[in-house]
Amino acid sequence: MNQIPYYEQKDRENIVHLRAMIKELPSFCTDFFRGIEPQTSSRTRIAYAYDLKVFFNFLRKENPMIANMETRDITLSHLDQITASDLEEYMEYLKYRFNDKRQEVVNKERGIMRKISSLKSFYNYFYRKEMLKNNPAALVKLPKLHEKEIIRLDVDEVALLLDAVENGDNLTDKQKTFHQKTKIRDLALLTLLLGTGIRVSECVGLDISDVDFKTGGLHIHRKGGKEVTVYFGIEVEDALQDYLDERELMIPEPGHENALFLSLQMKRLSVRSVENLVKKYAKIVTPLKKITPHKLRSTYGTNLYQETGDIYLVADVLGHSDVNTTKKHYAALDDARRRSARDKVKLRRD
Repeated sequence: MNQIPYYEQKDRENIVHLRAMIKELPSFCTDFFRGIEPQTSSRTRIAYAYDLKVFFNFLRKENPMIANMETRDITLSHLDQITASDLEEYMEYLKYRFNDKRQEVVNKERGIMRKISSLKSFYNYFYRKEMLKNNPAALVKLPKLHEKEIIRLDVDEVALLLDAVENGDNLTDKQKTFHQKTKIRDLALLTLLLGTGIRVSECVGLDISDVDFKTGGLHIHRKGGKEVTVYFGIEVEDALQDYLDERELMIPEPGHENALFLSLQMKRLSVRSVENLVKKYAKIVTPLKKITPHKLRSTYGTNLYQETGDIYLVADVLGHSDVNTTKKHYAALDDARRRSARDKVKLRRD
């Protein structure tokens, strides 16, 4: 019996989870999720469902018209009476609130923006369908985002990180015990992330058959279901070859036979495991930087842009659908290059 590809299996799991979440929302929400399905991934729809749950909980707690109602009993007529002021109050509520377990939740700027963006999409859908007469979400401005410094590894830090994986220096005694069993795998994984810029979800989803040493390519599934080939260099090839020699001797658990990267439990490595793995080694090399797999992706993008100066190539390799996303991330590098030009032209010769 053929295994279901990883990305299909995750999509099925997401859809089951999403259906359970929708059952807790007002019945008209089913129309919304059915309507956006062709344009969105299952992960995106789960995010929408979570954001809507937060919104309806707010209405039940803070809005006199809906207070103490069951979420399933809320109707579109109720939503038609919500005003822009109500939504501004909701934005304020999002900054500091309690969840169902009475644990405090503090949303940062990006978290608030995502939840308001979800609400705008939600209202826009029913307004376009003429199922709502009013669209107060259209009157609410998204919160201003303050740009954060992009964290990435410097060239020397990349070398130190890979050295730390190879040598296992400065690990705890317990970590060193595991390190002897996972060193070759960890080195292949981090070399792959740093040498291709693929997302951590794309990395853990790789099967052995997705690696083609003849062309030096990886067959990966991008966000949104797009299938592409990403190419790797000799350093990545050597690290993968070493790992695959070891991988042939492993006996995976049923259902994980095709997975490229395996855990010590002989199951496909999870996103959380890779995040912890990166954090463990990065803390040794650069304890003041919060390095995640996504920061390794930024490191690759920075290095590629510095070597080529081609922002469109960087956008294509990283899988950005909009080159403006790439420009936003690497604008500082452009500015540095422009500053370097100031001393290139001499107006008077000595």
